[in-house]
Amino acid sequence: MSDSPRSHADENVFSVTTLLKYMGNDDKALAIVTKIVRDACAPRRTPLDQARAAIEDGRLTEAGKVFHGLRGSVGSLGAKRLVAASLALEQALGAHDAANIPALLSTVEAEYDAVMAAADDWLAQQQPPLAPG
Repeated sequence: MSDSPRSHADENVFSVTTLLKYMGNDDKALAIVTKIVRDACAPRRTPLDQARAAIEDGRLTEAGKVFHGLRGSVGSLGAKRLVAASLALEQALGAHDAANIPALLSTVEAEYDAVMAAADDWLAQQQPPLAPG
């Protein structure tokens, strides 16, 4: 039951080890955590697209709320780098720091994509092997 989907995986990108331990670190915990990961990843890039549109429309408070929610939902997957990047962006949005928002948004998008890729890899590892047909 590995949560290092890639040999170069960074536990600050994605790690459900703590969550699994908290849930009991057994088959039932694995099933629950697998559902949590699937649910957290289900929206894919929709939140980022919504936040980007809000930023482009000058709705910075709305965009900040998206990143706040993202920190909570995806942050439960051990996505420390995404959480830090999202917090920095949320703070820049709150301060109307237009000079730094584009770079911070790019960082958040890159971190989010890394989390999604690592989560997808982890989920693929949780699938039982197909029976020979």
